[in-house]
Amino acid sequence: MNNFELGLLLMVVGMATVYAILLLVIGLGKSLILLVNKYAPEEVAIKISRRVAVPEDDILPQSTTAAIVSAVSVLTGGHGKVSKIEKK
Repeated sequence: MNNFELGLLLMVVGMATVYAILLLVIGLGKSLILLVNKYAPEEVAIKISRRVAVPEDDILPQSTTAAIVSAVSVLTGGHGKVSKIEKK
């Protein structure tokens, strides 16, 4: 029975060590993410768009454009943006 108790003790100590190290890794990872987001935020690229003359036959009706924009908004939860609509 002595070997069984020793094996059980080693198993419990080993599992506790693994659990503690995993918690340490998770905590350090979260703190690293917070530090990086605080001191080195992501740079936002500014995009300058130009208006290009579009031939009259390529322009979609406003109702079609509005339907496409609203469908994209609904499907993406308001995060999507329609930048270009091409008629093929």
